[in-house]
Amino acid sequence: MSASVGDTEFVFEKMSGIARFIYEVMPSYTVAGYVLFALVFLMSAIVYKLGFARKLKPLQTLVIYIFLFIGCLILTFLGFFLPIVEGLIVAALILIIYRVRRMNEYKEQKEDSII
Repeated sequence: MSASVGDTEFVFEKMSGIARFIYEVMPSYTVAGYVLFALVFLMSAIVYKLGFARKLKPLQTLVIYIFLFIGCLILTFLGFFLPIVEGLIVAALILIIYRVRRMNEYKEQKEDSII
């Protein structure tokens, strides 16, 4: 059962920006789905690592990433029509800026305490 061109265009119009780009560029819709899932998982892992990760035992970390993987399956389905990937990119950028500023303040405080 194949979709008509009109149906495909209708769905592409409703898709979020990055998801639409992935589906237009990839050779097949199956590959595009896996790429979107990988992107959602990668961005979620980066956001988790930058903002929420703590020093844990390796087995505990593995369990967290397994549940993150399962949660990203749901986020991928939402990511077709909602800006999930875009939101994760913004969250990662904000957390990166926060980390850089915090490191700079820490270095300044360390230098001030030496002097």
